[in-house]
Amino acid sequence: MCVVATSSMALTLSFENISANNVANAAAGEAQLFVEVIDAGSGQVSFRFYNVGPVASSIADVYFDDGSLLGIATLVDADDGVGGDPGVDFSQYASPANLPGANNAVPPFVATAGFTADSDAPAQPNGVNPGEQLIVIFDLQGTQTYADVLAELDSGALRIGIHVQGFADGGSESFVNNGHDNGVPDGGTTTLLLGMAMLALEGLRRKIRK
Repeated sequence: MCVVATSSMALTLSFENISANNVANAAAGEAQLFVEVIDAGSGQVSFRFYNVGPVASSIADVYFDDGSLLGIATLVDADDGVGGDPGVDFSQYASPANLPGANNAVPPFVATAGFTADSDAPAQPNGVNPGEQLIVIFDLQGTQTYADVLAELDSGALRIGIHVQGFADGGSESFVNNGHDNGVPDGGTTTLLLGMAMLALEGLRRKIRK
């Protein structure tokens, strides 16, 4: 398994359900919830959580388990940082302190103290609903780099968990990142892959003509 950053120094990860409370809700979360890991420079890395919809759902808590992260520098939402979505309002420290259903992950997910954030009351309306995002910016330890973060996500030394509420049936689900880039490719990556496919097709046509 290999994690490779795009030229824009951003990596998109999808999530895998670990709670299995409801099959439809679990599938919806896996299809529409993502985190983009971004090189923020100056010894920082950003995690942009976003919900593409359309199924009603709300990321209400986010959790990180260790790695080379030093601590949360800021939250970019309705009242923290700059440029946050008005419908998203989070504070550091989640309740519960660990991801619900954490023991269902392999190995069990253990959130690092202080490496969590929780949507403010009322939790579901202030979470990350369809079309919204939350950015969590971390400081990195010492000489650690963005490349180190990617390596840790690849190896599982760093994992990201989310607790999601607001499904139509009132249920909730927990998810952990898949650990590799199988999310939504960015525009540049999509264009590159399309171009390579077209070149390969053209080469095949030429061989057939001969």
